[in-house]
Amino acid sequence: MVEEQGRQHPRGGGRHARRRFLTLAAAASAGAFAGMPRAHAEQRRVTPAGFPFTLGVASGDPLPDSVVLWTRLAPRPYEPGSGLPPAAVVPVQWEIARDEHLRDTERTGLAVADARNGYSVHVDVRGLRPGSDYWYRFRTGSWTSPVGRTRTAPPPGATVSRLRVGLASCQQYDEGYFTAHAHLAREELDAVFFVGDYIYENAIDPRAGARELPAGSRLPEVFGHELATLEDYRLRYALAKTDPDLQAAHAAHPWCVTWDDHEVSNNYAAGVPQDGEDAGRFLQRRAAAYQAYWENMPLRRSQAPQGREMRLYRRLRFGTLAQFDVLDTRQYRSDQAYGDGWQYPGPASQDPARTLPGHQQERWLLEGFHASAATWNVVAQQVAFSRRRLTVSGPSRLSMDAWDGYPASRQRVLDGFRARGAGNLVVLSGDSHIHLAMDIKKDFDDLRSPTVGVEILGTSISSNGDGMDKPEDWAALLAANPHMSYYAKRRGYVVLTLTPTHARADYRTLPYVTRPGAPLATEASLVTQAGQPGFHPA
Repeated sequence: MVEEQGRQHPRGGGRHARRRFLTLAAAASAGAFAGMPRAHAEQRRVTPAGFPFTLGVASGDPLPDSVVLWTRLAPRPYEPGSGLPPAAVVPVQWEIARDEHLRDTERTGLAVADARNGYSVHVDVRGLRPGSDYWYRFRTGSWTSPVGRTRTAPPPGATVSRLRVGLASCQQYDEGYFTAHAHLAREELDAVFFVGDYIYENAIDPRAGARELPAGSRLPEVFGHELATLEDYRLRYALAKTDPDLQAAHAAHPWCVTWDDHEVSNNYAAGVPQDGEDAGRFLQRRAAAYQAYWENMPLRRSQAPQGREMRLYRRLRFGTLAQFDVLDTRQYRSDQAYGDGWQYPGPASQDPARTLPGHQQERWLLEGFHASAATWNVVAQQVAFSRRRLTVSGPSRLSMDAWDGYPASRQRVLDGFRARGAGNLVVLSGDSHIHLAMDIKKDFDDLRSPTVGVEILGTSISSNGDGMDKPEDWAALLAANPHMSYYAKRRGYVVLTLTPTHARADYRTLPYVTRPGAPLATEASLVTQAGQPGFHPA
């Protein structure tokens, strides 16, 4: 994909700005390949024969003057190749405006979607106004995309009175409808943080499992095997992205995304697969999965995979109110101890050399704490950060896949946070398909240990089906973990509101996802005060 420098339009353009957009877009389309690099100029230019925006539109990673705009062309999303040639390019015009009717055009430009990148478009629009709402869309041939809304971050150093973000994760397609996304789309948010398991790599029942397909219909057989190739992963993202509720949530808010394991393979660790798959073959599979992830997410071109690796961890700031450190806890981690799963801790898991984010990312995180002037330091990552015991007394099994399996790594993060004088730690997590609210302790083995921050672990969008309000282990888990103040097993998401004085977590839940149309409820609202870490009821 190649971007052309966007054109900025004068304020108050109205119909004249709209006419100017059409004129410039036509001129850009006519001369697109004259100024393109030879690699694109020599490729065949095509126009989609059918509606190409079947996967919707999205935006992401807002900066004060920039946001990423995304779409991917797929006229036939459930077929290999998505209905486009295996080697060609498609010119795609884009525009971004200050109003939802796109009359007050701010910038326009031309991108080129090419087969090498799955006909995806990633436009890094620069020169935007800080802290502002924008609307955008794409065109190619006679086709026009849906309109999306996005928002830039506040100016650097700005005093921000309120920030509202959504926390979501884990959307197994065949285990339920994405109704939570329909509700998420209607929230008043500055951004959504999606912390992993956007797709699942397992074979999907052609009857779609918990989803009620029309009588006699089936999913294409192409979804009936575990993912292994780039085309496999592309098709699985297409399946998810054709969901109208997911499209609505992407079109409503800018997203900041990171992956967990199922975007590649369950519980993999760096280059080590869970099930004994050949290491060389697995690294090829991982490279394919990383490429498909970048193609399908609103990420900048600078984050495209380099060889078999892809740097996903990054930092986003919202004035002086909040700094968000988005982590990757899969690509660099030490292998899980004791064969993974819930095991008793021991020398192997407690080895100080072990790391969950990787030593380089650990140092990057601590350096960010040291430089932070934000009121709230928010770490958006994948797996449970706080201790989770299963028994009240005596030894307890712990999750070797979560931070409990890497206690030395967790302690380095907590000690580094305190040593660098950063303020107000909030950790956002997913993976577990449950809602949890936990106080982060300096020493989880000492009940009297100071509270360092809070963790908001959000439940799944659809994974594990309907769930329940109080699972069988509800009382036991809360008793075994005094730092845990809320536990539920319904589907949903969390809304986090940050102000200079407090942070509030509203845990949204749905009573069911195995049929559409579930209503939304707020089952718990918890608050932590700035300078006084620890959750209490709102």
